Amino acid sequence: MRTFDYLLNNSEIWLQYAIRVNLLNEKKEELVELKNKALQDDKIKNYLEDIAKFHEVLVRNHKDPDLPIHKLLFLLDIGFDVSEPKIEMAITQIMAHKDEHGVYQSLTNIPKHYGGKGEDTFGWCLCDAPLLLLALLKAKVDFDKHIKKGVDYLVSLHHGEGFSCSVSSEHGKFRGPGRKDDCCPYAMLVMLRLFSLIPEYQNSEIANGCVETMLSLWENSMERHPYMFYMGTDFRKLKAPSLWYDIVSVSDCLSKFECVKQDKRFQEMIAIIRSKQTVNGLFIPEAVYQKFKEWDFGQKKKPSPYLTYLCEKIFQQI
Repeated sequence: MRTFDYLLNNSEIWLQYAIRVNLLNEKKEELVELKNKALQDDKIKNYLEDIAKFHEVLVRNHKDPDLPIHKLLFLLDIGFDVSEPKIEMAITQIMAHKDEHGVYQSLTNIPKHYGGKGEDTFGWCLCDAPLLLLALLKAKVDFDKHIKKGVDYLVSLHHGEGFSCSVSSEHGKFRGPGRKDDCCPYAMLVMLRLFSLIPEYQNSEIANGCVETMLSLWENSMERHPYMFYMGTDFRKLKAPSLWYDIVSVSDCLSKFECVKQDKRFQEMIAIIRSKQTVNGLFIPEAVYQKFKEWDFGQKKKPSPYLTYLCEKIFQQI
């Protein structure tokens, strides 16, 4: 509780709101004044403006923090919802582009020498489609009517240890840098994030199998790094926000599955995170995205309230 007290007294308004909603489980209707103050934060206002023009940013690099989907998920994870007009606008724009399989599409331009058309095209990759479905889930869009069909189709792509790099027909022969039959760790991670919110899949054989594969990659991190996703030194550095493939992101996702709670491999990951805690229970970023210089997690010199919040959320889930 001492850590929560520190965070509430030393963090920005938007994070105070997230802590009260997601860690202290306070009711949103009792936090309206705090929420309204959080919405006046310049960084939050800029994010809202950016997601309101959802498809104006081409998906060229799935790791890019400027992608609207990452910003939308950040806002939803804080505790904002479709009662904010610009979030509702983003959700509406996502739902405007869906293929015959029920999978939502992103605007992408894949060069011809990578197997694409070399022009702006709506389609999907398995490293972005699950995130769009995840955003719809978090925004409380009707599951049976608008989400289930797409999820079921993506699940049908499962094979072997998990999910390989897969794309829609619009993207031709494009795939990531790895052996075709290997599992793609990031695609598997975002599918697991999706499964964690769907009762039908949360404790399914497919979900548990993907969890096992992720833990196996950790156990054999020196030898296995499919599609060039490593679990080495850089992976183990504390970093925020949770938008890519690192120890905080993976631990947060895995902590939502009951089957990992007593697994020694998962406990090793948690132990590494805990070992980096300061005497005051805080966490200092060890790696940063350069585009987050204005945020408390965009530096490596002092504790980050937001990174600490992410780690505390993991601990609370286990």
